[in-house]
Amino acid sequence: MYNNLILRKSIAVTAFATLPFGLMTGCSDDSVSPTTPSNPAVLPQEDSNTNACTYEGYNAIPGTKGEAICMDNAGNIAFWINSDGSYGFPEAVQDGASESDSTSAPVELPQPISSSSIPTVGEPTIGESSSSSAGLPQPVSSSSQETPAVSSSSYESASNGNSPAITYAASGATLTNDNGCVTINGGEVLITCAGEYDFSGSYSGTDAQIRVYSPKADSGVYLNLRGLTLENTADAPIYVQMASKTFVVAKSETVNTLSDGSTRAKAHTYVNSSGVTKTDTTNAAIYSKDDMTFKGTGTLKVTGNYNNGIQSSNDLRFRGETTINVTAKNNGIKGKGLVDIEKGNITITATSGDGIKSDECTVNGSDTTITEGKGIVSIKGGTINITKAGDDGIQAFNYVMISDSVSVPSIKVNSTGKGIVSENRVYINGGENTVTSGDDGVHSNLNIDFNGGFTTITAKGNDGVHADSTLRINDGTVYVKDSYEGLEAWYITISGGITDVYATDDGWNAAGGNDGSGNNTQTGGNNWGGRPGGFGGGFGGGMGSSSGHLTVTGGVHYVKTGSGDTDGIDSNGDLTISGGVVVVECQISGGMGGSFDSDGTATLTTKTLLGFSKSRSEAGTSYNVSFNTSGYYGNSNIAFKPTTSGSYIQGTSQVSTVSNINSYSKNVTFPNGSTVYYN
Repeated sequence: MYNNLILRKSIAVTAFATLPFGLMTGCSDDSVSPTTPSNPAVLPQEDSNTNACTYEGYNAIPGTKGEAICMDNAGNIAFWINSDGSYGFPEAVQDGASESDSTSAPVELPQPISSSSIPTVGEPTIGESSSSSAGLPQPVSSSSQETPAVSSSSYESASNGNSPAITYAASGATLTNDNGCVTINGGEVLITCAGEYDFSGSYSGTDAQIRVYSPKADSGVYLNLRGLTLENTADAPIYVQMASKTFVVAKSETVNTLSDGSTRAKAHTYVNSSGVTKTDTTNAAIYSKDDMTFKGTGTLKVTGNYNNGIQSSNDLRFRGETTINVTAKNNGIKGKGLVDIEKGNITITATSGDGIKSDECTVNGSDTTITEGKGIVSIKGGTINITKAGDDGIQAFNYVMISDSVSVPSIKVNSTGKGIVSENRVYINGGENTVTSGDDGVHSNLNIDFNGGFTTITAKGNDGVHADSTLRINDGTVYVKDSYEGLEAWYITISGGITDVYATDDGWNAAGGNDGSGNNTQTGGNNWGGRPGGFGGGFGGGMGSSSGHLTVTGGVHYVKTGSGDTDGIDSNGDLTISGGVVVVECQISGGMGGSFDSDGTATLTTKTLLGFSKSRSEAGTSYNVSFNTSGYYGNSNIAFKPTTSGSYIQGTSQVSTVSNINSYSKNVTFPNGSTVYYN
């Protein structure tokens, strides 16, 4: 219970004098105001350790190993002085790390002290950056780690030095190394205070449950799974009613299997941290009302037969190289406030729901708005394979962010609905991302930003990328292998990156309004009034009466369309291509448009632009040049070998056959295998 204080030896007094105690003091909203011990022990004045305790006004209490424990007036441990003159400070154990791995001896108190916690600085809140006009939230630093608060109450129960061990067998659970915080009733294990608890063995029954009810002022509860199979036929095998934080640790070289019942008949009544009596029904195989973190290098298999696989009413974090396999009737992984993945090998099958979901928001009458720092899916590393999602693959109300801040994440999504979707924003700043979806590949009811990574999308019959407001591509590779419309948004602004798009209708389409193409079910009136940058009301669905804007200033881009009344790059408003490399193959076979189309002003000035089609383009200059798939065409600025045949090529200067591609200084090979050469 108390060994989460790691002793730091040989720290000079000068180091102590500069320690930022402001970061170590204070109490949470749920903690009880502590009182100073009424009869604290005082070291003799001749003891040289006393002066340092009293120098800053601390009270001295003798420890059991000759150390002087220095307490503040609230009864919290500020630091201690060992008999050899070295100093120790309370430090929270790093996120999910095994406390038993500490090589330092813990401080043992002679008597219980106040339950007030000593909070530490936790992970920064993911939020919008005020310095960015795009509203891009700053990714959380990979060095940031969740650190559970250290509570003095965690020293109340001293054991023999080993963690409590709970072993399951056919008759239920048995306990060794009792720390006074474990109650067992058949297969039900109740944990009531912070610390590490080891679980092993196998058990099945209606009472097969590990339940955590630990004061919020305590430090974290660690559930160390050391080869555990727990099948609850009527409820959740792991249920956290209350805790500061709970860590589920799959220990190295162990396989742990958890499954819940397909129905729920039991309701749990308990008092939460605010003193309010709650009645609750577990909604997942691993179900937590408070923050939960997954660690360890072992394997965890979770089956949610009733509803979700893993769920927290607050935040879920994945910090270890854990192999996690989740199969769920509804959602695979749901962190209402936050799902934050840094590491792990995670496989998800969500039969009728979303693969990964975070949906916390604020309801104001008929409107739903963002709750700051909540409703977020943040993926910074790891391998994620959503083999099946009956609805969306990855969904967040506030925003989805994929970045390379810890490692390069590998993400595969196979969904019946949308692939990666947010009510507000999607930021793809990194990752190797592959999306196969029955609806839009990447979708936002507001904005989408690509700032890095390699994203491959197959969204046959629907949009590859769709933003109801603004789509920005600044960097990275966006490869839309198949779609109805490749890129669609009210505003499309592209300043960099590589795009490769195939669409059966328009390749790029700048058009306002909600998505009404293909099999999409999105309709108008999306409560925009509460969203930052919103338009104050619903669009009413459809795009026919709206306009859009499309601007390209950089990057290298390839667009190919199917046959019919198709446009390569289409804007319902203005179209500006002033930079970048742009190649379009438009297989138009009727109607108006062609490689470049604009209902507003069209300004095509970049010298590295080509459009291949069977008819003249509505925008830009068309040259009557027959082309086929056997050679390169272009001018001194750009050359490309088309994959179709036709009669017209669009460019910003005269276009003809090109005999020597070695004369060009640059080239880019698109994901589809075609190469563009340019100067």
